[in-house]
Amino acid sequence: MIAIIDYDAGNIKSVEKALQRMGADVVITKDAEEILQADKVILPGVGAFGDAMANLKKYNLDDVIYKVVENGTPFLGICLGLQLLFERSDETPGVDGLGILKGEILRIPECGDLKIPHMGWNSLKLQNQGRLFAGLSEESYVYFVHSYYLKAEEEEIVKATAEYGVTIHASVEKGNVFACQFHPEKSSDVGLQILKNFVELN
Repeated sequence: MIAIIDYDAGNIKSVEKALQRMGADVVITKDAEEILQADKVILPGVGAFGDAMANLKKYNLDDVIYKVVENGTPFLGICLGLQLLFERSDETPGVDGLGILKGEILRIPECGDLKIPHMGWNSLKLQNQGRLFAGLSEESYVYFVHSYYLKAEEEEIVKATAEYGVTIHASVEKGNVFACQFHPEKSSDVGLQILKNFVELN
């Protein structure tokens, strides 16, 4: 069973639908026991960093996430879910992220004609043999919607980058923790393959 953490963020249902399409058993839940008993856990979401951290704390889900990671359960953060795994964000100065991974979330700089938020399809440059990208080709296209991007401290955890006026750390993996800045659930066949690779992790 795959638990999708419900912390009142947007875009949770589309992740559920994508997983159900591939026949996965999925539950959207705030319940600590249900999350801790799941085979895999996903933290999706769109919204503001500070509000999201406040909601995680309000429902004691920050502690649940730390336990999931400590237990070695495969964990996937998507979009805002990726950003929350890191230490801090330009979006909400003074608010600590979960700090499970080292690095910071920075605002995408103004650059020529590039629009912010970064919204639409962009190609990935794969590196460091990411398990989520098994069976996918270099330059696969995925769908992004964000105004802030990850700069990870540990280069070796970065498994995919994208260019948008700056190099975006688009996907990371460390141990049982996986995360994507883009939306696999909105990224057509490539995205479904990424989700399938996550579902099939041992």
